[in-house]
Amino acid sequence: MKKSITLIMGIVCTHVYAQSQLSPEITSWITTGNNSANFDAQFSILEQVQYTDEHVFLSCTGIPTYDVGPWDDPALGTNQNFVFSITRTPQPAGNPESLQQGRIGVWSNGISVYSPINKASYQFKDTWHFDEVSKIDEETPCDGWVYENGEYYTYSTASCLYDAATDNAHAPIVGYAFDGYPIYGGLGFANADGTGGVVRMRSSYQLRNISERHTLPDGSELPESLWGPDVNNYFPLGRFVEDYVYTAGSGDLDEHNGRFCVTPEYPNGTYAYFVTVDAAFNPAFPYVIGDSFYGKVTDGNIGEFAGHNQIDAAATTYASVGVSGIIDIMLYPNPATDYFHVYILPGYENNIAARLIDMSGNVVFQELNWQPGVNYPIDVRSMNSGMYILQLVSGNASVTHRCIVRN
Repeated sequence: MKKSITLIMGIVCTHVYAQSQLSPEITSWITTGNNSANFDAQFSILEQVQYTDEHVFLSCTGIPTYDVGPWDDPALGTNQNFVFSITRTPQPAGNPESLQQGRIGVWSNGISVYSPINKASYQFKDTWHFDEVSKIDEETPCDGWVYENGEYYTYSTASCLYDAATDNAHAPIVGYAFDGYPIYGGLGFANADGTGGVVRMRSSYQLRNISERHTLPDGSELPESLWGPDVNNYFPLGRFVEDYVYTAGSGDLDEHNGRFCVTPEYPNGTYAYFVTVDAAFNPAFPYVIGDSFYGKVTDGNIGEFAGHNQIDAAATTYASVGVSGIIDIMLYPNPATDYFHVYILPGYENNIAARLIDMSGNVVFQELNWQPGVNYPIDVRSMNSGMYILQLVSGNASVTHRCIVRN
């Protein structure tokens, strides 16, 4: 039986500027909702959207608003305190970056989009990677999983977020890839110029005509030690990512699983990825992005320990959600002769303002957009010996600590 936990949230601030500044990469995010069950009563949704001329910064817990789970291992997803950075000026890549395991984009509710290249592989040899989406069924709540670090993610658009079969309208933007290009749902205009009605966007990846798994999709021969299992009832065709090959012209989309086209949000055209589904509107390989990104991937989002970008101090806040509370930190050493180190415990809202104040009331150090789960140094080597007050504030949450400098 599903449980729901409701946390009352207040919209802290919503700034509206000239429409010319508010392009889709700023406005296409979901910033309202309630708590999800099976997430340890933590607040959910995408907490804050900020932007500069160059980037959009997304502060999010990585926890969805809809009920998911439970899972046995781990039992609960946890607040990831992500800050993703999306470029506002995406550029095609001269040498496309191949997909690797892990995060490749972010859905419009702040949930991670994962590559279909799974960590699990046949005989643990990192050659034949299991396609976990092929195992999605009604026992997989909202088509998502929880990683060993507590991060909730999906390989395809969660059915609880977007239903590809709802109507005959062009699909909405359901996320952005980490090269800055939008991800649309499964329906698009029949023709790239925006004409021809709305149709299902078909993947150009097809199952290979093989009975033995001795070669990779590019045709390269494998040594016997890296052969996969023969195609059989236990390992049917489609059980592995490497069972598919890009076949130009067999669908509507290119090898990246996208195309340059007109969309409702981009009337002059943009490159866009599409979530691919089959005729029954079930996820179809490669689900979101093909074997490589179309554009240049920006740093800071991809990798197991990534997703904690520093927000530009000059960033404008488009929308944010806040909660009340007290921020727990670890401050060491205290007293200090060179650096204080401040570690903000996970589980608190993002984008914390920090300042150090001397006993005369002068602010001697100040930084914005500190994030939970990160260790921050404060250089005190040039400061006078004495007592100082460290103050951290985010929305209605705050903490004050006394600290001593000895120089």
